[in-house]
Amino acid sequence: MNSSDILLSQLADNPPRISVEEAIILYEDADLGDLMYVASARRAAIIPGNEVTYLVDRNINYTNACTINCQFCSFYRPPDHPEAYTQSFDEISLRVSELEDIGGSRILMQGGVNPDLPLSWYTELVSRLNEKHPKIHLDCFSPIEIEGIAEICGISTREVLRRLKDSGMHGLPGGGAEMLVDNVRNNISPKKGSSSNWIKVMREAQDLDLITSATNVIGFGESSADRVLHMELIRYAQDEAIMTGSLGFTSFISWPVQLQNNVFGSRNKGENRKKLGASSSEYLRHVAISRLFFDNITHIQASWPTMGMEIAQLALSAGADDAGSTMMEENVVSASGTNKTKATERELQRIILRSGYTPRKRDSEYNLLDTEIIDDRMIHSQPPLQ
Repeated sequence: MNSSDILLSQLADNPPRISVEEAIILYEDADLGDLMYVASARRAAIIPGNEVTYLVDRNINYTNACTINCQFCSFYRPPDHPEAYTQSFDEISLRVSELEDIGGSRILMQGGVNPDLPLSWYTELVSRLNEKHPKIHLDCFSPIEIEGIAEICGISTREVLRRLKDSGMHGLPGGGAEMLVDNVRNNISPKKGSSSNWIKVMREAQDLDLITSATNVIGFGESSADRVLHMELIRYAQDEAIMTGSLGFTSFISWPVQLQNNVFGSRNKGENRKKLGASSSEYLRHVAISRLFFDNITHIQASWPTMGMEIAQLALSAGADDAGSTMMEENVVSASGTNKTKATERELQRIILRSGYTPRKRDSEYNLLDTEIIDDRMIHSQPPLQ
């Protein structure tokens, strides 16, 4: 089957599931315009109406002390480094208060694997935040952080998650997935847990009814097949979650690796920085294929921090139905080279309106919230690609 036949099949009312082999063909042969058209049609079939969602939230990077030493990370510092930090409970709470002041609903709090922080530090932090900021969803940490806490404390990752949930944690974001193909993973972050470990911890979180998302970083020099295999592992895990009655992953978010200021970009006498990463067209292709491939994950999110607002706007015509979040601050990806680390609600509404959609604020469970259009002069914009 050629790429045109595969895309034509996806325009059916009840399209067949795309195989790994077919997805690879779309990567390598499909016309990008045709691919975006079909992905946009699929998005319209799955999510009727003309709304694109966004989230008002804040990223909090509570510590940069880490022992994992990912080759593409410019944020971490060894625990004994003079620039290593861990924010106090009061500092973190102040950041949450600043989110409340602008009507936000969620914090995404992640950091490094810090060997100096016991589980009791995490549970006390989450408990205090939950008590002081009861209306804010606390989506915290990542699978590798949970593995690190479990190792330090000598208990299972499931027990760590249970205690954090009992303290008030709302969700486990899907950070640290990068590329769930172990030969790629071993090249970019040899100390990080395996692909199967990432899936295991996320499934444990889902079993505990924590809100989860799936992520993907591209541009490490992996093949098209590697990218599809990453998605296949997530799709299979989602099938399992749904069969057990779990919500599973709420969304899939992908972005290209940033290589300006890290060890991985400096490899091969700096040639990695010149030759790797992913172009705008590669990213849009990845978004469109993810929309068609994930017949069991409803929401596909555009990424503005790495791609910029203009490409994120185009992603809304490539199958994405969510414009991401305000973030307020971001210290991990930005340390590797991206310049924009926060967005206003008005900026997110602007790219949605300019794509021909209606902005709709949401929470981290994708419940729709009352939304005020901040600048209605932008409403009369070009319609989305159809």
